[in-house]
Amino acid sequence: MFTGIDEVDWASMRHAYGSAEDVPGLLRGLASADPAEREIALDGMYGAVHHQGDVYDSTLACVPYLFALAAREEVRDRGGIVELLVSIGGDGEVPEGAGAAHAMACAAVRAGAEVFVRLAADPDARVRRTAASAAVRFLDRPERVLSLLRERLTVERDDRVLLALTESLGFLARRHPGHTAEVVDLLTALSRAPYGPGQRLAALGQLAGSAPDRLPADLVPMAVGLLRERSGQRLDPSCEPDRPDTNTLVGRLRRLRPSDEEGSQLLRTLHTALGGRVTDRIALLNGQLTSPDPTDRCNAMWMSSGLFRDWRADYSTPVALIGAQLAAEEGQLRDAATYVLENLYHLAAPAADDLHALVTSRPDLWVRHWEHGAPTLGEPLRALARCGDPRAVPVLGQLLATSDAPYDLGQVVDHLGPAAAPLAPALRESLAGLSFDGPDDHSRAVALLSALTALEDTESVPLILPLLTGLPEHRMRSFVIGAALRALRASGAGAVEAIPVVRRLLEGEHAIEAADALWALEGDAKAVLPVLVMPEGDGVAQRRAAEVLARLGPAAAPARAGLRRVVEDPNAWVRTPAACALWRIGDEAEADLVLPLLRDTWTGTPALRQPIVECVAAMGPAGTPLHDLLRAELAAPQRHTAPSEVHSPLAVLSDEQLLRSCREALGVG
Repeated sequence: MFTGIDEVDWASMRHAYGSAEDVPGLLRGLASADPAEREIALDGMYGAVHHQGDVYDSTLACVPYLFALAAREEVRDRGGIVELLVSIGGDGEVPEGAGAAHAMACAAVRAGAEVFVRLAADPDARVRRTAASAAVRFLDRPERVLSLLRERLTVERDDRVLLALTESLGFLARRHPGHTAEVVDLLTALSRAPYGPGQRLAALGQLAGSAPDRLPADLVPMAVGLLRERSGQRLDPSCEPDRPDTNTLVGRLRRLRPSDEEGSQLLRTLHTALGGRVTDRIALLNGQLTSPDPTDRCNAMWMSSGLFRDWRADYSTPVALIGAQLAAEEGQLRDAATYVLENLYHLAAPAADDLHALVTSRPDLWVRHWEHGAPTLGEPLRALARCGDPRAVPVLGQLLATSDAPYDLGQVVDHLGPAAAPLAPALRESLAGLSFDGPDDHSRAVALLSALTALEDTESVPLILPLLTGLPEHRMRSFVIGAALRALRASGAGAVEAIPVVRRLLEGEHAIEAADALWALEGDAKAVLPVLVMPEGDGVAQRRAAEVLARLGPAAAPARAGLRRVVEDPNAWVRTPAACALWRIGDEAEADLVLPLLRDTWTGTPALRQPIVECVAAMGPAGTPLHDLLRAELAAPQRHTAPSEVHSPLAVLSDEQLLRSCREALGVG
């Protein structure tokens, strides 16, 4: 296995943390008789030699030894080694723009693809499970791969390997379209009796991705029935082989996996393949959420986030079913439900009664305490407040009265609207009590100021003024001053006593924010316009200044020339607020310049649609030429934030806000 390993000049090679001289020890550790040593070695391979998917010269040098290890039956846990080889080789095809190292890694693994063919019949089921998929990725002869998969499907008896073989068929159809017809016929057969429920579910998921026209008409009830049949046959987790309890990333990921990882993957594959068939996906989700098996319900909640995040629909039924899980005895169900609900904001309203019942019955869940850092709001209470339910207000008031209130409490006030007004005295008292010498006082101040801003609380002005001038140096000092200025701006004419202090801030790093607040306080354009002249080359400052100039409207006419220059900026995030400001300053006179730019940006940069809608609404009848964009947005089934590789917890909130703004701009219900 290790012939010639000591002759390799490992010290001259590199990995993520420097010299690769430790790599021979890692490779030998993979062959150790000690399971903990094997896991530590595999963790080291992922952590250094193949760090976050990167490929180094040492990674390439390891490939022959990894193949040698994978081929030796006496080596334990070879399934992990095969998975590592697949990860190094990628999908078997070099993506466009990939570097030379990734291309060489792919070629190195492809050169050993015959090993995967032999391993497809290995005595170790985990090896067989990964080898079949690897053969599809790295073997150049699709007809041979199809023959291999057919053969293995005939003789295989391990359910997990059968699932992997079925999934490999779908990958083969996508990789080699010329063989799709043969693969689809085979998948269609596998989706029917007498095959087992898990394999039939896997075949349905692959059919949905490869040939949706071949799916059965009763897909959803069939899938739900198969899921429940499979759950009744599922092995108890205690039957799983023992694994070492190591403090490694590999070990932690294993412990975090769902107790029924295969079932989770089966349904996730089907959901993903169904894509925009949202009605079917909701019905499927409802079937999962009403399963008698708690593991199925837990898996359903974890995968529901993707549906809610990417597609627009009436989710009241699945949300209510998720809310019902809050009363379950299993802590995993409660945790999964609160995680989903807290990121739905007002769409979580159908679960509000269940959230309130949990908050009422479990005061110990009001606050989440962490080993390091300040306490935060507990997830059930945060979800109740974010959905705008006024029943959260008394509980938040009780927490504000304590000496150790969650630092992020103020962040939920905005979602409660006028119902949060009774919290204002306690918010002011909490702000007054900050000494700014604690580790989290500045973060707490920003959250409290945000809450007072949402309430437009003029009585807090005397507490805010000292924050503008009396804070000592701190890495978050500027964040506190910015939040204080926004609070003063929200107070408007009710904070006139702040004018002298704010005027003194017109010079320095907070000049634009101070100008914004000062305009709201006294409306003196001459005082603020010198600060808002478009600064050269500073895109962030240009954007912020343009947003303030838009609020000035016609009073900002002297700034039009600078805004016209910024409108030519190649960065959409800079030119779009400048264009909106031009419109609000010059009205129809700027239509020929502004309207085409906003239309192009709407299509090219969906993340800027919210400020564009606000601009269109301010245009009134003159914005009619852009109303088709708003109507199309309201009719679109997919959220404007989708698809996205970044799973933002704000995706649903920002999209629902956009829809609400579109309806308001068009004057529709």
